[in-house]
Amino acid sequence: MNSLYFEETIQDRIKKKLLDAGATSLPRAVTPEESNLDVQERNWLVYIAGGLFSGVKKTKDKRYYVSDGNQ
Repeated sequence: MNSLYFEETIQDRIKKKLLDAGATSLPRAVTPEESNLDVQERNWLVYIAGGLFSGVKKTKDKRYYVSDGNQ
């Protein structure tokens, strides 16, 4: 499997679970546990969340949400 495809697939899974948990903005950010992320998805959060162009953002208290521009 192409590594870029795999990363996109994981990112899409994470985004879907965050959206399902209602994490659509900073005030609505949730923990990985609240969004039911599995172990593999939690491990990928380090790489996916918080980048300038990332659709997944991380708060200072380690909660996550999907940014408006990348839903």
